[in-house]
Amino acid sequence: MSMTLDEILVSHRGAGPAVMGILNVTPDSFSDGGRFFSPAEAIAQARRMVEEGAAVIDAGAESTRPGSARVPAGEQIERLRPILPELVGLGAIISIDTTRAAVAEFALDAGAAIVNDVSAGRDDPELLPLVARRGAAVVLMHMLGEPATMQQNPVYQDVVAEVRDFLAERLAAAQRAGVPRERCIVDPGIGFGKRLEHNLEILAGIGRLAELGRPVLVGPSRKRFLGELTGVQDPAGRLAGTLAACLEAWRGGATIFRVHDVGPVVQALAVAKAIRDSRQ
Repeated sequence: MSMTLDEILVSHRGAGPAVMGILNVTPDSFSDGGRFFSPAEAIAQARRMVEEGAAVIDAGAESTRPGSARVPAGEQIERLRPILPELVGLGAIISIDTTRAAVAEFALDAGAAIVNDVSAGRDDPELLPLVARRGAAVVLMHMLGEPATMQQNPVYQDVVAEVRDFLAERLAAAQRAGVPRERCIVDPGIGFGKRLEHNLEILAGIGRLAELGRPVLVGPSRKRFLGELTGVQDPAGRLAGTLAACLEAWRGGATIFRVHDVGPVVQALAVAKAIRDSRQ
């Protein structure tokens, strides 16, 4: 499922799905914390994901799981320094998962092409102007509150409408900062300040988010709401639920899928796309 960045940025117009492999260079991520903290393990995992069909590798050095603590920009950079040059050489597009402009700039200097910001440019006022200057793409994600507090008591009247309005506003903010709308991707933030019912409503309402005219990225991979639905407590055992969520989001109009288990998701989406194409 190899794609260029330009193809990914028009994936909502029929270019097909793109899989983004998650690379947590952290000791405390919810699903695989510590497994890929060493540079050698991180590079080996990225290589596996590329071989399995990941179009993008999303590297992050700060966990954003519920209740997580912030990691200083300098520490994030030191975690990334040994691996980014190697990742760039693997052939996939590299995305940097950070809210800090200093970390994003370091990663862009090393060859990253996408900034994946869970704060949608709100955490650091320098991030969107940096993206604009560097001609990078940016993922703008919805999150209620911040990782340390987002799951304490999330409340919505109409979660899909509120997420859509937020993303529309952040698209406008990115444009005001000089980022062309065509370089933006939107992410409803599955599991970020959402209860089970909110996540389900968002996945059912992807089509309303796609009306923003930008590619929709979803990241349901191994998340808690899947465990609530299936009774599977171990995040690593939630592959079947992840596949179901990704396929339903694809049916609704999402085209970018941020996941841990790249190979199975690539295969499932390839079959789903072939079935869809056969109807045309």
